[in-house]
Amino acid sequence: MDEMSGGGGARWRMGRVVSARARGLRTSLFAHFRGWRLVREKWRWMLVLWIAAWALASFYLFVFMNSQAVEKRRESLASMCDERARMLQDQFNVSMNHLQALAILVSTFHHSKNPSAIDQMTFARYAERTAFERPLTSGVAYAVRVTHAEREQFERQQGWSIKKMYSSKKQSSPGPGDAAVAEIREPAEEYAPVIFAQDAYKHVISFDMLSGNEDRDNILRARKSGKGVLTAPFKLLNNRLGVISTYTVYKSELPANARPHERIQAAIGYLGGIFDIQALVEKLLNQLASKESIMVNVYDTTNESPISMYGNDTGSGMCHVSMLNFGDPSRKHEMHCRFQKGPPWPWLAITSSFGTLVIALLTGHIFQATVHRIAKVEDDFHKMSELKKRAEDADIAKSQFLATVSHEIRTPMNGVLGMLQMLMDTDLDTTQQDYVRTAQASGKALVSLINEVLDQAKIESGKLELETVPFDIRTVCDDILSLFCGKAQEKGLELAVYVSDQVPQILIGDPGRIRQIITNLVGNSVKFTERGHIYLTVHVVEEIMSCLEVDTGTQNTNTLSGYPVANRRRSWENIQLFNRELHSSEMSFAHSDSISLVISVEDTGVGIPFEAQSRVFTPFMQVGPSIARIHGGTGIGLSISKCLVGLMKGEIGFASKPHVGSTFTFTAVLMRAHCKGNEIKSSEFKGINALVVDHRPVRAKVTEYHLQRLGVKTELTADLNQFISKLNCGPLTAKLVLIDKETWLKESHCMPLLVNKLRNKDKPDLPKLFLLGSPTSSLKGGSDTSREHNLNVIMKPLRASMLQVSLRRALGGVDKVHCRNGVVGNSTLGSLLHKKQIIVVDDNIVNLKVAAGALKKYGAEVTCADSGKKAITLLKPPHNFDACFMDIQMPEMDGFEATKRIRVMERDLNEQIERGEAPPECASIQRWRTPILAMTADVIQATHEECLKSEMDGYVSKPFEGEQLYSEVARFFQNHDQVE
Repeated sequence: MDEMSGGGGARWRMGRVVSARARGLRTSLFAHFRGWRLVREKWRWMLVLWIAAWALASFYLFVFMNSQAVEKRRESLASMCDERARMLQDQFNVSMNHLQALAILVSTFHHSKNPSAIDQMTFARYAERTAFERPLTSGVAYAVRVTHAEREQFERQQGWSIKKMYSSKKQSSPGPGDAAVAEIREPAEEYAPVIFAQDAYKHVISFDMLSGNEDRDNILRARKSGKGVLTAPFKLLNNRLGVISTYTVYKSELPANARPHERIQAAIGYLGGIFDIQALVEKLLNQLASKESIMVNVYDTTNESPISMYGNDTGSGMCHVSMLNFGDPSRKHEMHCRFQKGPPWPWLAITSSFGTLVIALLTGHIFQATVHRIAKVEDDFHKMSELKKRAEDADIAKSQFLATVSHEIRTPMNGVLGMLQMLMDTDLDTTQQDYVRTAQASGKALVSLINEVLDQAKIESGKLELETVPFDIRTVCDDILSLFCGKAQEKGLELAVYVSDQVPQILIGDPGRIRQIITNLVGNSVKFTERGHIYLTVHVVEEIMSCLEVDTGTQNTNTLSGYPVANRRRSWENIQLFNRELHSSEMSFAHSDSISLVISVEDTGVGIPFEAQSRVFTPFMQVGPSIARIHGGTGIGLSISKCLVGLMKGEIGFASKPHVGSTFTFTAVLMRAHCKGNEIKSSEFKGINALVVDHRPVRAKVTEYHLQRLGVKTELTADLNQFISKLNCGPLTAKLVLIDKETWLKESHCMPLLVNKLRNKDKPDLPKLFLLGSPTSSLKGGSDTSREHNLNVIMKPLRASMLQVSLRRALGGVDKVHCRNGVVGNSTLGSLLHKKQIIVVDDNIVNLKVAAGALKKYGAEVTCADSGKKAITLLKPPHNFDACFMDIQMPEMDGFEATKRIRVMERDLNEQIERGEAPPECASIQRWRTPILAMTADVIQATHEECLKSEMDGYVSKPFEGEQLYSEVARFFQNHDQVE
């Protein structure tokens, strides 16, 4: 079979990508296996090195994991030590805050009241009752600032004299002595006698705190800085170490930025609190007794020799130091922490390193056993790699051979077809014209075969790409029906198309490739169908998913021609889109601009044998030898179609039953266009009603589809008797009545009565009667029937443009259609090219004559050049040429290089124009650019992207076709001001 035995085209491109990756992998593995020759010779030494290396690696792993465990233990110690230091600071700061609050109380109720509201008894009682708020202080005392001038009056008020803190005979005494026997304070500039004290320390009342060196330093620093300051550690009365925190009381609240001398002048007293550091730390450790036990030591490190404030650091090993901040920046304190117990054994590091060594030994054993196996595999792999490389080289050579040979065949064929076309334009008799048409048809068939070979070469080389342009799928389907109209009428086949209303008028995709797929499928159906019909349908996927039975069912009576057809559902079995859930499919298409079409071609042909259906899409494979002898063909059409469907993100499947027919279905994902299409609907048919009389619902639906495209409101009827009864009851509103020829013959006994009733009405505007003729009906019978009843005959297949002309003529209109199926008339193209100066560049004399003749036919004045160098000379600006048609493949200098040099000359001239240095011939020109269109027979290398890269303006394939030539030159010649 010609096209019915194609191959998995959609898999070729993916296959080549996978093949390229596989080649890279095999090359890497081959290089790897070549190293096994060395392995086989030195494997014993390599095994020894392996074991030694992994032994060192195991030791390193042990060291590493052990260091990780030590580091984790160190981090744990640091975390616990920092936690204890933070808690100690927090508790110390709470007590300091309460001392500061007590200082404010003294300032408020003693200094601000006259007389004072606080005496020794009140202070002592308050201090005792609020001691729970200062759990870390063992006592508090308040000293007032007294100047030398105020001393006598102060002592008279207090009833005692100011005493010295330390007796001159007991300089080494750690604290103040008894006030009764203490020495009187010698005269000084100022004094700081204690006037209030907690009961436990009321023996310090009347002692001058400025008489002691340590206390004096504390007071001076406190009133200068305005903050609490600490003394060095000293022994308390309970023989424990402690410190004194001193706060200054000011006569008024000072700003935060007060200067030191302002603070000194405003000072009126000093509040001191005694802290028992050992009790504080022990309380903290008791709170954390449930946690892991560590040794804690607190030091005062203000001086070079640290003073131990708590603990006895006799341990060794890991130690962490946390800084302590008790609010006095002039004194430094540290907390040293150690674990009470030694580190545990690193069992995890031991087991991991030992396990790694065991695994390495086992791997070495496996390596020893594998070496012998690899030795044999290496030789086999080397042989397979060589064979594979030869096969791949042969595949590349085949693709290059196809491309080269196809180009070499296509080039002279272009000359043959071009000359035949020129011959057709001469004065020939009927016989000569028949000979020329036959030769031209044979040449086009050969070019079509070459194009299929080129497409297959593109598929194998992965260079097949799709366009993205707006197009009308309905027009494409009409063109395809026009293409096969003659063959279908010769074989007596009914050919029809139906496009769902859900399909948008304008889509964005590659119309050429969609036309190629449908043309291949319809061509196969025409080729292998001898009776019945061929039915082309287009739907959106949502219609199929919501209603699996559309248009043509599997029943014999519900088909286009009445013949049975293959079950359409079976053509969807291998299409994954129809196997998904309905809701998921709706979600995937409802919220995007993409649309998925389902296109089916149904026929009542010979069908495909069951044993041959598995190789339908295999390239260059025929169903059987007899098929190739009877119908001809290469067997690559379906292979190419499947590849094109895959590039459109679709799938293709089929259902076939021998002696019944085949149904091919494929899907394609396209884009919705946001612009309105060129509707065929005309205002001349607006408001016109039509009646379609056809006993086959599917065929009637096709007629309704084409009428609705023209804007005609349509009513369908299948029962003539019921319709005649309806006519007896009232007038007919339809202006057009279309009767299918098969229905006319089937109900021939009723037709004369129907015609008479339609034409015997007492109305001036009688309905127009049309007979829809089918190729299966007798032409003679149809002619007799139309003459007998004065009917307008419309021959199938129906197309919108043909139906529009027929209705317009029947209604008395004028046929305004000047072009059919999108083919541009010679007059339109001639108006664009008339008197245009065009240069044609081609090294082939025959092709040069063909191109020049084709352009001269449309009125152009042509100059020929047979090389790129001559073209550069002729196109050196300024010149009088309006456009250039440049062949791409030429000796010495190809079209790409010639175009680049021409553009360089044009840029130089444009720069002169911008500078005002242009020649007189270019005085009225703002920018010089000559349109250059590429023309070549090599459709693989001469791609549109290469033309644009070389600054060409378009692309024309040889031989010239009117439609393609018009679409290219119209961009330049519709407005003469666009080309200089």
